[in-house]
Amino acid sequence: MKGKRFFSYEWDAIAGVLAAVAAIVLHLLHIVDEHVIMPIVLVLMALLFINFMRHERNNERTAGQVEQIQRMAAKIKSSLTIPDVVLIGPRQLREANEQFARNMSGEVILFNVCLSMYRTQMLFDMLLRPAIENSQVTSIHFVLDENQKELWQTEVLQKITACNDGSKVREPRWCNLNKNLSFILADTQPEGATEALLSFWGEPFMAQSTEQNVPRYIFHVQAHSELLPHFVELERNCRMRG
Repeated sequence: MKGKRFFSYEWDAIAGVLAAVAAIVLHLLHIVDEHVIMPIVLVLMALLFINFMRHERNNERTAGQVEQIQRMAAKIKSSLTIPDVVLIGPRQLREANEQFARNMSGEVILFNVCLSMYRTQMLFDMLLRPAIENSQVTSIHFVLDENQKELWQTEVLQKITACNDGSKVREPRWCNLNKNLSFILADTQPEGATEALLSFWGEPFMAQSTEQNVPRYIFHVQAHSELLPHFVELERNCRMRG
């Protein structure tokens, strides 16, 4: 280790500095005159130029290697396919919901969600309250099946009213929805691109009991997915029919 460090020193530069110091000292002591100093100066300049050229070649070699690595990284990146939809399981469900709610902005649409999820205060606080109290969200619109009107009046509306900014939740659009899918559609920060959380009624995607249905698996639909325009069109058609 010490031997490698010893040979790694810039000995030509060190020798040049020592020679310059020795020449200056001898000149100050009037041992040598300027006719001797001049060749020493020229030799030092040559050494410095050689040292510069060697480092220049090393820099060019390093730049070439960096450029090659960048090209390889670009090829690898271009070969990777970004998924349109990401499956989220039970262990990540709460974190994914909270993060999605924090990143929401503008108008939020909840289409055909199962209101029995919000019966308990704990699930309401985990699944819906973060969206309501998100200051970047301007309005929340529910598009719901008509058979959920009683649940809305008895289980959900009072909890919404008790929230800060509960007034941003609009009266639901009641429709005849004979569908087993539901989604939350919203613009997300910081890019402002539209994304969605998609879920399906029934097993195995939703855990069902006599009192409530709770999502077990959901799908995070990414901003570049071709599913998003279909969701927008589906919600618009249901509103118009409603």
